[in-house]
Amino acid sequence: MTRLTTCADAEAVAVRAAADIARHLQRVRTERGTVHLALSGGTTPKRAYELLADEPIDWSRVELWFADERCVGPEDEESNYRLASDTLLRGAPIPAEQIHRMQGELGPEEGARRYALELSQHATASAEELPVLDLIVLGIGPDGHVASLFPGAATLDAGEHAVCLGVSDSPKPPPERITLSLAVLRAAGRCVLLATGAGKSDAVNAMLAEPSRHVPASLLRRERLTAIVDDAASPNSIRGGR
Repeated sequence: MTRLTTCADAEAVAVRAAADIARHLQRVRTERGTVHLALSGGTTPKRAYELLADEPIDWSRVELWFADERCVGPEDEESNYRLASDTLLRGAPIPAEQIHRMQGELGPEEGARRYALELSQHATASAEELPVLDLIVLGIGPDGHVASLFPGAATLDAGEHAVCLGVSDSPKPPPERITLSLAVLRAAGRCVLLATGAGKSDAVNAMLAEPSRHVPASLLRRERLTAIVDDAASPNSIRGGR
């Protein structure tokens, strides 16, 4: 069952998300030492990343990854890495060698191939196993997409052993992207999904309904999913009961 938390507004979502992410990172750090955290881009997580940088976290043992990336350079305004650099990385002292960016400038196929190799080398017990990230922060599109896994896309059928995929026909520009596979999202120890604004309400409703390839967010492992949304994006049943 998805754990759903509703907050008054977008700022409250960011505050709650930063605190929730920090607690989970510290818990994994205490249990196992190294923590593998993956970030998404988008406007909703941005403020949470700014606040997360101020949380009392031992960043020296955090390995930072990305859920997806546009095929642009790291300084491009559309780069998810740049978003993280301008927010979380500006305040969190994560060692440079522990920041693993997707090299979007290499193009979707080569960028995905290299990232799959890097992730497999760092986040698996053996070469045969799927990489396991401890926490993935996700946004959700109005169409229900997560990372760069879009409704009905062939990437949703990549299989249980796929790690990282190239996207050449994204319905949302830019068309060329790199994304973690659905299998990796489902294998994660936990996913935290953030949604704010009335434009996300239908997507949140669809995510909580029956699993469907037309709503990629609905395919996540619900027992490992926490959704933090504001009142405007909250499910109709909750808003209707207030």
